[in-house]
Amino acid sequence: MFENLREDFRTYDYQWSRQGLWLMVVYRFGRWRYTIRRRWMRLPFSFLYKVLKPFSEILTGIELPCEATIGRRFRIDHFGGIVISGDAVFGDDCVIRNGVTVGLRHAGVRGAPIFGNRVDVGAGAKILGAIRIGDDVVIGANAVVLRDVPANSVAVGVPARILPRKLQELATEPIADDGILEAQV
Repeated sequence: MFENLREDFRTYDYQWSRQGLWLMVVYRFGRWRYTIRRRWMRLPFSFLYKVLKPFSEILTGIELPCEATIGRRFRIDHFGGIVISGDAVFGDDCVIRNGVTVGLRHAGVRGAPIFGNRVDVGAGAKILGAIRIGDDVVIGANAVVLRDVPANSVAVGVPARILPRKLQELATEPIADDGILEAQV
């Protein structure tokens, strides 16, 4: 737990005032308490977690249960309005922003997204259902992702269209002197 917290502190640029860091402290504590084998020894820590969790949700506007699996260097830029299912799995170096929902597609049907490493999720995005998001994926702002996204892709739109990352970067590169976008194929 303490190694993860040190790494989280570095991820948030050594700033205690970052609400994402507050939430990660409560999350890491909630996960750590499960390492205590004897139930009677774990009870006071569980009670403390059950007090801290709603308090952190009120302060940050982020719902992140300790049952979710979060990788290393998880970063929440711009807090508020974030809901993450307890079934969700995130790899290392993932970034999410305000208004993001990660969870179930249908009520009563289990299965939340599994994220690879280095996934960047834009503000307001909704990622729903038992889907897989590959490594090095960018999910655009307000995208609604309902199907698997392969590695090195960009997901944009409602419902999300999947574009290869390199082609998408080429399509938006140069702008001509007269202000008209040059098409590069």
